This record gives sequence, C-alpha cells and structure tokens, in this order.
Amino acid sequence: MSFKAVSKKINIEEVRHLSKLTGNSLAKKEARDRELEAIIKGEDDRLLLVIGPCSSDNEEAVLEYAHRLAKLQKEVQDRIFMVMRVYTAKPRTNGDGYKGMMHQPDTEAAPSLINGIKAVRNLHYRVITETGITTADEMLYPENLPLVDDLVSYIAIGARSVEDQQHRFVASGIDVPTGMKNPTSGNLNIMFNGIYAAQNKQSFLFNGEEVETSGNPLAHVILRGAVNEYGKNIPNYYYDNIIDTIDQYEEMGLKYPFIVVDTNHDNSGKNYLEQVRIVRQTLINRDWNDRIHQAVRGFMIESYLEDGRQNEPEVFGKSITDPCLGWDNTEKLIHEIYETLGK
Repeated sequence: MSFKAVSKKINIEEVRHLSKLTGNSLAKKEARDRELEAIIKGEDDRLLLVIGPCSSDNEEAVLEYAHRLAKLQKEVQDRIFMVMRVYTAKPRTNGDGYKGMMHQPDTEAAPSLINGIKAVRNLHYRVITETGITTADEMLYPENLPLVDDLVSYIAIGARSVEDQQHRFVASGIDVPTGMKNPTSGNLNIMFNGIYAAQNKQSFLFNGEEVETSGNPLAHVILRGAVNEYGKNIPNYYYDNIIDTIDQYEEMGLKYPFIVVDTNHDNSGKNYLEQVRIVRQTLINRDWNDRIHQAVRGFMIESYLEDGRQNEPEVFGKSITDPCLGWDNTEKLIHEIYETLGK
C-alpha cells in the first residue's frame, strides 16, 4: 500500500474546540453572516467585495491588513460590504510551490499539516475577534471543511475544483454563500452544472458517513477569465459575457442570480494593476444595463500590504503567490467604488 500515516487520526471535534467563537464575537459574526445572505438574495443592495491576499502566508501581515480593512469597512459600510480573503490552501497544477498555510504554517520551515490546521483556525479566529471582519477561504480539500466551517463566512470553489463531484456535493451542504468559478477552459456549462448540483439536495459519503444535504441556494457565479489552447488569457467580464451569464442563470432557473467578477487571474492576466480598470469597466456596464446592475453585485480582488509579488518572503506583506494590489492602491480603489456607487 502506498499510503503511510504520519500522524494520529485527527479528532475533528477537538480541532473545532480550538479557537472557537463565543459570546460577542460569535454574535457579531452571525449578524454579519445574515447581512451577507441578504446581499446574495438581493434584499440588501450593497456591493460585495471579497478582498485580501492571494494567500495568507504570514499571520502578522494578514492581521495588519485585516485591521486596515476593518477601519476602511466602517467608512464605506452603507454602500459596500467586505469579506476578507483568508486563503490558506493554494491549488498547484503540478504539485510544486507554496501550498498555503494549511500545508506550511511557517514558510521557512518544513510542511506540517497538523500544525497547519491549528494555524489556519487561529488565523481566522484572530481576524474575526480582533477586527470584526469576517472571512472567506477556498475549499480546496472538501474533507477539511469541518475543520474551519464554523469560522468562515464565504467559501470559494476554484477553477480546477468546480467540475469535481465531491466539491459540488459538499457545497450543497454549506450554509454560507459559496462562489463557484468557471473552469480555466472558460466553459460556463461546467460552472453552471456545479451550481445546479450545489443548490440541490444530495446524498453521498463524506468523511466515512452517509450524509444527506439540504442544498445551498446561496451558491453563485464567479467569473475569473479563461485560458485558450495557446495559453493566452481570455477575459470574461465584458458586457456580452455578463449578458450570456445572466441568460444562462435564467434558462436554468437557478436561485438568487448573483455574479462576482474576479478581477485578477485570467481576467487580468495576473497584471495586478489591471484590477482597477476591470472594476471601473464593470461599474460602467452596471450603469449602462439594468440586468447587469441587478446581477453583477460583487468583485473578488487580490490585495495585500505591498504591490506585486516576491519569490521569497522577504518584504513584509508582499505576496509570495499571485501579485496583489498594495494597500495604497486598494484604499484608493475602494473609495473610488464608494463614490461611483453614490452617483
């Protein structure tokens, strides 16, 4: 047999007891979760921003960013609702490279998944309890969901996972908004089939048990661009792309049509400054067409303390994965969004 256990079997309840929300912090999170649900359902017309570092590689840098974001959230809270990206597991096409805090809680030490689980819970907990901002994470490993689902307010399912049946079925049991990205091929049918599966009841085996889910009506679209056969990025946030996406929502009769535009990845070609232009163009399209205005109500933005990226964690608050907008550009962009929404 090629599998070798290198730790004791994880006791999920013991892990969940670590960094558990209680009292005022739990009440605040639940209140913000209700606000976010109302936004997805169209009962609250604020714009959603899922914003933060590409990967949460450094606890103190992430917390510094969270404190700044929380202060900014108070300034724009009547028009913008922000959930912070605290992404702790990174997909790797060929298995190489930094795989996130879940794998490697200390970027200068060897991988340690047991310590990584504790670090991930602690980070989400500290962001919530110390700043009041609630958090988003990517569900890269569905079997790990019970280790963090009580702390996370928004779940993303990535371009490489959206076609996987386990991801789709587990998403049908998640009780918070779950954004599902189009695959790297750009095939919207794959994404919409995933959303359909997530919004409906499912029965399957999960973590050694037969389970039934009630369906997740808050599952929705994230448009992240595509890659053609020659490796060139193909954006899909343009006017016609949005109309096609809305049409498909309506044809399939899915609940709560809600579109998030991912401003980085293949929409920007990972040119982080392009995120500003993509937001501007999308806001113009919202003003031009009422259907787009009603459907496109969120942006996913990769942002950290410093502009760009680095190969090694030398500069505090600079991404070691995809390039991000630095804080100064982030703050300007959010204020610009706020002013645009007020016109």
